[in-house]
Amino acid sequence: MSVVADTLERMIRFDRVTKTYPGGTVAVDDLTLEAPRGQITVLVGPSGCGKTTSLRLVNRMVEPTSGTITLDGTDTGSMSATELRRGIGYVIQHGGLFPHRTVEHNVMTVPKLLGWSTDKARTRARELLEVVGLAPELAGRYPAQLSGGQQQRVGVARALAADPPVLLMDEPFSAVDPVVRDALQDELLTLQAQLHKTILLVTHDIDEAVKLGNQVAVLRVGGELAQVDAPARLLAEPADDFVADFVGRDRGYRSLAFQAADVPLHREHTIRLGETVEDASDWQLVVDDDGRPQGWVRAGSLVGRPVGKDDLRLGGTLAGQGGTLRAHLDAALSSPSRRGVVVDGDGVLVGIVHPGEVLAAIEAAGRAGVADDGEPA
Repeated sequence: MSVVADTLERMIRFDRVTKTYPGGTVAVDDLTLEAPRGQITVLVGPSGCGKTTSLRLVNRMVEPTSGTITLDGTDTGSMSATELRRGIGYVIQHGGLFPHRTVEHNVMTVPKLLGWSTDKARTRARELLEVVGLAPELAGRYPAQLSGGQQQRVGVARALAADPPVLLMDEPFSAVDPVVRDALQDELLTLQAQLHKTILLVTHDIDEAVKLGNQVAVLRVGGELAQVDAPARLLAEPADDFVADFVGRDRGYRSLAFQAADVPLHREHTIRLGETVEDASDWQLVVDDDGRPQGWVRAGSLVGRPVGKDDLRLGGTLAGQGGTLRAHLDAALSSPSRRGVVVDGDGVLVGIVHPGEVLAAIEAAGRAGVADDGEPA
């Protein structure tokens, strides 16, 4: 690769960066790391490993003791800290919103600091609130009037308001419940597919790291880089016992998230909401008028009467058509009927999968890995 091409691909670079606090505590130790342009790099590790400090070194909220951090080849230490921060989006836990400003004015903050007109800043704010999935009527509300998930969406919108090339995200979804967290992670991936920002994200959750990261950097206590790799390789080939222990003993299951599912799909008899149950089969899948799964019912006790929402068992995740082995296995095992529900991109039922057939596909994928590599995958 030529020097020019390498420079164009590099966005954030830590070059032998150390941060030592008064008293001798080392938060970051000789860190050399690149966060490529247009990708998500995730910093993960136990408490005290320096991941948040590393993040804050980028926008100079913390100054390094030694080493350099560059953005597109420019040393951040040579830049005005204020101008540097205005060109970097920053998302933290709870959104970090100004409580005395409306949602709209929170999102307008950085554009106004950059000298945008009020009309231009307001237009941009309204566009971004739509992009992150917030209804227009929320623009005039205050942060305290929003749910935790809505506040995080506003925080992301505010970080994107001036269209910065770099986003720093510090545990952005840790303060919300698991269902909302999963939805926000999906939203971030959707946005990233459209916007191609260079994102440096901190989390303590290895599942979040491997879901979101194009590359994952694992840090040890004391701020030393233990391994940086693509998520699939990190799970398959941990560099040492520390990394293996941190990513978890179930890393083999997590690795299924990087393998496409080749599993037989079966047709499933369904009942529509409001339809009278005639078949006494134990478990039956209920769909709406558009064919989107709503839940399962134990049909035997419902014969002769219409199915209502109160009859539904909502257990069971949905696997996307063409998705991963992990998604298909989870759908099958979490379903009360032990039949995994598979839907298309619009959420419409396309079929069901059986756990045994998913396991057979996992075994086949493992055999293929041995055949390709000459050793266990």
